Amino acid sequence: MGATVTDPLVGRLVDGRYEVVSRLARGGMATVYLAVDRRLDREVALKVMHPHLAEGASGSAFVARFRREARTAARLTHPGLVGVYDQGVDGDTSYLTMEYVDGANLRRRISEEGALTVRESLRVLESVLDALAAAHRAGLVHRDVKPENVLLMSEDDRVRLGDFGLARAVTEVTSTTTGTVLGTVAYLAPELVTRGVSDARTDVYACGVLLYEMLTGRQPFTGETPIQVAFQHVSSEVPAPSTLVDWLPSEIDELVAALAARDADDRPVDATAACQLLRRTRASLDDATLDRRADVPPTVTLPAATGDADLDDEDLDHAATTRLSPADRRGGTVALPIGLGVSAPQPPPAGAERDRARRPRWVLPVAVATVLALVGLGTWWYLEHGPGAYTAVPAVVDLTEADAVSALEDAGLRHERAEAFDDDVPAGSVVATDPGPGDPVRKDGAVTYTVSRGVDLVDVPDGLVGQEQAAAEAALQAAELTAAYGDPEHSDDVARGLVLRATLPDGTPVTDAAQVKRGSAVDLVLSDGPAPVTVTSVVGISVQRATEQLAPDALAVTPTEAFSDTVPAGQIIEQLPKAGATAHRGDTVEVTVSKGPEPVQVPNVIQTGFDDAKATLEAAGFRVDRKNSWGGLIGRVVDQSVAGGETAPKGSTITLTVV
Repeated sequence: MGATVTDPLVGRLVDGRYEVVSRLARGGMATVYLAVDRRLDREVALKVMHPHLAEGASGSAFVARFRREARTAARLTHPGLVGVYDQGVDGDTSYLTMEYVDGANLRRRISEEGALTVRESLRVLESVLDALAAAHRAGLVHRDVKPENVLLMSEDDRVRLGDFGLARAVTEVTSTTTGTVLGTVAYLAPELVTRGVSDARTDVYACGVLLYEMLTGRQPFTGETPIQVAFQHVSSEVPAPSTLVDWLPSEIDELVAALAARDADDRPVDATAACQLLRRTRASLDDATLDRRADVPPTVTLPAATGDADLDDEDLDHAATTRLSPADRRGGTVALPIGLGVSAPQPPPAGAERDRARRPRWVLPVAVATVLALVGLGTWWYLEHGPGAYTAVPAVVDLTEADAVSALEDAGLRHERAEAFDDDVPAGSVVATDPGPGDPVRKDGAVTYTVSRGVDLVDVPDGLVGQEQAAAEAALQAAELTAAYGDPEHSDDVARGLVLRATLPDGTPVTDAAQVKRGSAVDLVLSDGPAPVTVTSVVGISVQRATEQLAPDALAVTPTEAFSDTVPAGQIIEQLPKAGATAHRGDTVEVTVSKGPEPVQVPNVIQTGFDDAKATLEAAGFRVDRKNSWGGLIGRVVDQSVAGGETAPKGSTITLTVV
């Protein structure tokens, strides 16, 4: 426990926020601490990268990838995954903060209890595969599945998978820049050892080894050195668990063989497929088999006390059950050369000296020659076809084209240029390389670098406003744009169904020579025509007053004239539409304007008797007024105010002079 107490980071405040309380564990890539987030007042697991990983030419690439993978891992949300909260740098300290899970890990469970029941082994592995499936769907590969990263929560024994992000970042950098691969040797897939490549099936292989260990209490391959163990992964199939536990059914052997197949093509393609295979296997087993446990005693009695937080390097070393190097006993990450082909030398067996004396003398020279030939052949293979023939593609993404070309030439690589549009990388900078940054490429090979052309912009068609909807939509489609529609709006000037307004994605109106990203949507608002209005009454008023009254509703007045015996001249007799009807702005209200009574011809009544003259004029529609001259005794009309044959308005008064 002394290592925990004397750790210089214990008691420190990292990045002004995380107060380190104690050390939880230490591995080959990082040390994990229990810390308190002062800002949010919660416990977190603080993972601090070992400083040596940031040193040298590959250090910056590792740190950058570490941050990138941390961001990717933080986007994973699954109840079976330990959540990633934050990542950052405090001076020389690169760190990652994760959800703190209070409980033991699977390594401790196996060490304390030995083999698990078949049911429990399948339950734990199903949870691990379910969590990995979420990562595989997101394009992430864990690359370091092992009992230390399988956490069993104290309160309900739920299974959580941790340590995403860092394992992938370290593997990618080291496997391509230093000719080594990092990983926990007991769980490394053959393709990761031999070629330094991995995909979702690499995690599936580790799960197969994990299941073997849970069922038998032992790892399938052991050795004095990590290289010996790795060589067995490459050269041998994982043995059937029934070779150690004879009562295990063939279905379990077949499941382990499928998950841990030496050839990646023989494994399930990802964790989802592996989980389906596991569930089918479990459904085929009876309860008695599921509840049975291998009779394998625990391999070590771990120190009792405060839980996993106090299990430091010394305790983990004592807890080792396989004959591995100290780094691998701790379940830590170790570096192995890519392309393993020989195992470590073994000590001579007893009696070897007597056998050597009996051998012919030519055996030694032949053996030496054979070894030299093999060494020469191995050297030739290493330099021409193996890791020695490859180098790593420099990280030139986001650099300007000139800087990228310079970096590729400094690495001795030929290069070819390509172009592509990109929404984020500025025009003229490198957006991608093939092979990708950090990937292996032959030293005499070529790298295609793709230069960003910036955002793929297209011209917005002119004249959208005022076009019919179908024509505007066709113009946008021809420009590889789409049309989006807002609610129609009324307009006095633009007819119904025509485009009233066109707006770019940023909310600005479409102007001449406007450009937007290809495939963008241009918002179109169609005209719903003039707004409806209610017509008011203009009967009985003049045309001028009617025009003033209807102007606010943009209604025009069209007058026609007609005679009227009842409506004074100049006043409106009737209107269409009638008062109370609905019209639309810009419509016309037709009105009939009175010209007064219709004029009629006045009859000539001079020299007729008054009574007859009056009757004649009244019959013609006139009123009659009498004016007597000389007393009017005779009663004959001698004059009329409007001469006969002339016209006068109907209903007007004609004055007759009578003598």
